[in-house]
This record gives sequence, C-alpha cells and structure tokens, in this order.
Amino acid sequence: MPPPRHTPPPRARRRLRRVAACAATISGLMLTTAGTGHADPYAPPVPVPAMAPSTLDARYAAERGSIEEALRTAQAVGDQHRQRALGAFLTPGRRFLYFDARGRGRAVEVVGDLARARRVAVLVPGADTTLTGFDDRGGKPWSTPGGGARAVLDQARAMAPRPGLAVVAWLGYAAPKTFSSDVLTDERAGEGARELRAFLTGVHDANPAARVGLLCHSYGSVVCGRAARDRSAPGRAAWRQVTDIALFGSPGTTAWSAAKLGGTARVWAGRGAADWMEDVPHVRILGLGLGPDPVSRDFGARVFDAGEAGHSDYLAPGSPSLRNLTGIALGLPDAVTMS
Repeated sequence: MPPPRHTPPPRARRRLRRVAACAATISGLMLTTAGTGHADPYAPPVPVPAMAPSTLDARYAAERGSIEEALRTAQAVGDQHRQRALGAFLTPGRRFLYFDARGRGRAVEVVGDLARARRVAVLVPGADTTLTGFDDRGGKPWSTPGGGARAVLDQARAMAPRPGLAVVAWLGYAAPKTFSSDVLTDERAGEGARELRAFLTGVHDANPAARVGLLCHSYGSVVCGRAARDRSAPGRAAWRQVTDIALFGSPGTTAWSAAKLGGTARVWAGRGAADWMEDVPHVRILGLGLGPDPVSRDFGARVFDAGEAGHSDYLAPGSPSLRNLTGIALGLPDAVTMS
C-alpha cells in the first residue's frame, strides 16, 4: 500500500497558489510571440450598414456573407479549426453584428431580439478569446462568449417567462494571450475600450430605450474599466444607458475605486472560491499591473456571491454566479445574493 499523500493545509495551499500566480506573471513579462512571416489569407471585413432598427437585418445578412467567405478561405488553406468554428457560426438562426477573420479574429453575436429588448447585456470576454474558441473551450461552452451569452439568456428565461433581454457576445477587440506581457498592462484594454464605447453607441442607435448591463470577465473587466473611465470620449449619451457593470474573475480595472467607474451605474464584483485570480498581485506601478482587487472592501463594489466558481465557470448552468450575473443583466438588484 502506498504511503498516504500529504495535503498541505489551506494556508499553505494559498501560498503555493500565490507563488504560482507570481511566477506566471513574471513569465508573462519574459515571453514573446514570434511572427510566422506568412501573410494572413483572410479578407478584411466588408462595409456594413450603420446600426439602426431598420438596418439590423441587412447587417446580419452582410456579416453572414463575410463568414461564408471566410469559411471558403479556411477550406482552401486547410485551416480545420476555423472550419469547425465558422461552420458553427452559420447555424440557422445565429446573427452577427460584426465579423473579422484576420489574425485571431473578432466577432460580435446577438442572442435575442436587440431591436425590441428592454435590457441588453454585453458580455466582454478576457484573455485567450479567439474565433476558434468563441463557442467552446475544453468542453465548457459557458466559458466562451457565444456559449456564455446563451447561458445568460436561458437563465433569464427561467427567471422570467418574458425577460425582455438580448445578450451580446462581444469579441470586439484583440484579446491578449494569458502568457504575454500584454495582460500586465491596460494597452490592449485601451483599444478595446474605444471599440466598446463605439459599439454601445450603435446599440443606442438601434434601441435607444434599452438599458445596458456590462458583464466583464477577467481581462474584459480591464476593457470595461477603461471604457467607464473615459467619460470625455464620444458616446456619452450611449454610456448613460449603462445601469450596471459586473466585474467577475477580475485582475483589476486600473481604477482605484468603484466610484471611478460607476457614474450613475451600479458596480458589482464577484470571484469564485476556486478562481486562481485571487492570487494575482493587485498592484499598479509605473504602468504595470491593473490596480486594486475589485472584490476588496476598499474598492467599494457590490460584492455578489459567486459560489465555488473557477476562473472559467462563472456562467455554468445552475451556478449561483450565473443566477446573480443574470439578475444583474436584468437590472434586478434585489434578485442578487451578496457575498
């Protein structure tokens, strides 16, 4: 019989996790990405109509055409991962507001009726999100933008027969890689914030009466933080539609407090008990690091119960984190259980 395996006490386990997280952070500074030297075979996005109630169908049709063209390119160059992903995008009933196959790719999908929704939830994903991982990642569809958006809408329908909710899976920026120096700064988030504010202007044009909740996961919370802080940028009228900002699995937002983000919006934060993000250093020095921990008392956000969620499990069906994030998306603060 083998000897019993020694299990470190909880405090020691937390120290080990913190050491591992710090090591990963340092590795991110040292790793670089080598270029392939090959031209990107995918064409740039085609011009599409501006967002308005009368143009949404035309926009969906134009982006579907772009996806079909990208699928033909993937077949011609033997890109099997893209073939599977793009084939799924063309499933009848799916609707995309934006699509760009170049590089790691960008896509913005609408789940629900954007033009008639009373509430619009915009799911902003974090690092390592690409076109090929838009719908599934390691058998956990809820951990992806597309699968997560559908999980939120399904939960909303379980909570209210007619929730009046549309959910947008918004991969509208070049998400960084986890093991890269990009995740230690807000440079990618700055570009993403500009794109997010421009997109919210489009939502305002398509449905000026709707109220918006931002569901910001991991590095996506840095994007949301930068977008919220840049109140002098274009899109101020659209930003006034944002009633809730939820930060989950967040490494920080570059803001020192929730008051710097919210304006009139409620700022929420949650982290699951199994999320390794707890052990990431929450600092910001000389432009490195992403600032205070959003679930800390001093930050001042409304901390909701995220249960035992791991970093990729916040939108898992049946989880308290999914129920609470859906309550936030619906604009129902009394339905959210606090931590």
